[in-house]
Amino acid sequence: MWIWAAFIFLIVIFLALDLGVFNKKDHVIRAKEATIWTSLWVTIALGFSGVIYWLFSQGLIANPTQLSPSNAVLKYITGYLIELSLSIDNVFVIAVIFSSFAIPPIYQHRVLFWGILGAIVFRAIMIVFGVTLINKFDWIIYVFGVFLLYTAFKMLKSEGPQYNPKNSFVFRQVKKIYPLTTVIHGNHFFIRRMGIRAATPLFVALIIIELTDILFALDSIPAILAITADPFIVFSSNILAILGLRSMYFLISRMLAKFRFINYSLVVILAFVGLKMLFSHHIELPEWLSLTVIVTALATGILTSLFIPEKQTGG
Repeated sequence: MWIWAAFIFLIVIFLALDLGVFNKKDHVIRAKEATIWTSLWVTIALGFSGVIYWLFSQGLIANPTQLSPSNAVLKYITGYLIELSLSIDNVFVIAVIFSSFAIPPIYQHRVLFWGILGAIVFRAIMIVFGVTLINKFDWIIYVFGVFLLYTAFKMLKSEGPQYNPKNSFVFRQVKKIYPLTTVIHGNHFFIRRMGIRAATPLFVALIIIELTDILFALDSIPAILAITADPFIVFSSNILAILGLRSMYFLISRMLAKFRFINYSLVVILAFVGLKMLFSHHIELPEWLSLTVIVTALATGILTSLFIPEKQTGG
């Protein structure tokens, strides 16, 4: 239990340093700063694989599936890459939400900070729930597998994201429950006008980002559970990927249009993981194969986007 407490304490320290020290003053996150932070988060996450190896080699963590230290590391890295790759869609939706509510770049990091904090809590609950289901009901893995295949099919057939946050169910309900204002008052989530406390666009964007992340977690968490049902590996790989989502947003949100084929990479990853779940009781794939498929799919999507010229429209 102390391992879990230590990991959660480490996450709290990271978050406190992020908002309380490095980003205490609101500012626009430029590409250079985003690159540095993204590199730092990826380094921390990959470096944590050494901690995973040490924990499993020393028997310091419950290991009901008898994972070897090297196998545990492979499962951790694979789970981390799955979450990181599936976050690309999340980045696009966040960009649309910020654009729709005209959130100034200077305040976007603060909104994402609180969004990530809420995402950590909700994902922890969903991970515990998912691991419990898989451990108690073997057949639930087939449900997860079919769901991931269905998600991959929907993504393949989609002609592009057609998402308008202001038409969403969440926005309509927030309008009914709480007074809203279209005025952005600094970095405040609430303001008081004419004696009435009203939510600013920052708060509305935060709520929609929060609930959207829960929807994305319905894809990513079952995908990681296909790799392993070890709760600590699932939780640590998922949370460390989420921590890097903010800097990754500022790094790649401006470049999403260039990665035209990345969606096909995500389709391949989801389909592969879904099939792995469906055949998990009959075929056991080595972890290096799963890792290879994920890395190859991502690299192919990125490289084809960069090297295949976009067709010019118009006369």
